[in-house]
Amino acid sequence: MSLWNSVSGLELRVDGYSLQRRELQTPSAWARVTTTVVLEGGGAVGEGEDVTYDAAAHDGVPDDLMLAGTWTLEDFSQRLDSSEPLAEGYRRWAFESAALDLALRQNELGLGAVFERAERPVRFVVSTRSAPESWLKLAPELEFKLDAENDWDRELLRGLRELDRVRVIDLKAYYRGTSVDLLPDPELYRAVAEELPDAVIEDAWLEDGCREALVGAEDRLSFDAPVHSLADLDGLPLEPRWLNVKPSRFGTVRELLETIEACEERGIRMYGGGQYELGPGRLHIQRLASVFYPDGPNDVAPGVYNEGEPREGLPQSPLPAPDGPGLS
Repeated sequence: MSLWNSVSGLELRVDGYSLQRRELQTPSAWARVTTTVVLEGGGAVGEGEDVTYDAAAHDGVPDDLMLAGTWTLEDFSQRLDSSEPLAEGYRRWAFESAALDLALRQNELGLGAVFERAERPVRFVVSTRSAPESWLKLAPELEFKLDAENDWDRELLRGLRELDRVRVIDLKAYYRGTSVDLLPDPELYRAVAEELPDAVIEDAWLEDGCREALVGAEDRLSFDAPVHSLADLDGLPLEPRWLNVKPSRFGTVRELLETIEACEERGIRMYGGGQYELGPGRLHIQRLASVFYPDGPNDVAPGVYNEGEPREGLPQSPLPAPDGPGLS
């Protein structure tokens, strides 16, 4: 039975829903806003998080959709198809994941149980633009996912290699008009590939001499931003050996599960990624990781890592295996 077929027939009863806005002033002075969709039914609650990055867009999350009724998960998803504001993307995922969470809770099932898979402790890495040394002073066993910078030189890269704690380097080649854009640079790519020979290389540009700069590192290439569906995975210029799975990018539970299943069949290794979630979405990505890719370099560290500078007392990897019904 396919992954999607394992959950598509789950029944859920929806009596109504509400919205909860969350806001956090980040250390970089960026105001992060998300909206939690809270589906209620039969004395249970299911939650999903809209991680749309435009803060102003959260003023327009629909609060009057006619969602009450008894549905299968597949029927509920098809109902959302008819709502133009929920056609795809982060907002659609908020309602879809809330429905899956509610269906699991009403059927007293954990995520692993519905797929007949174990839920395992989750290895996580810390994604940071700060020097990893400041974190390692407090927690020497931490592992990292780092965003590359245009001014990185070989001396800096050799220092990172000596730390032996950097597991993923993100080249950010597919972002446009954001604060994290990184222009493709074949020399930087070559230096990263050569000086960090064990690191996964995420979102590299593969034109303009960049692909040639990565010869020999093909089995370490991973993608994130370009992949929102199985069709996107199939459309990449090469079949990657790694994929950063950010559930909210896929919009629907079906699209997410079909992509995960394709990766398993093709031997593409996966790891989880986050979207600076402030609410239940963070727990969701951790639980999905526990079922499908618990040992990957998962960028799903607890949200407290996003709230300030290095400090003592933060949870360490691996996270305990989840327990109980639901998606969180």
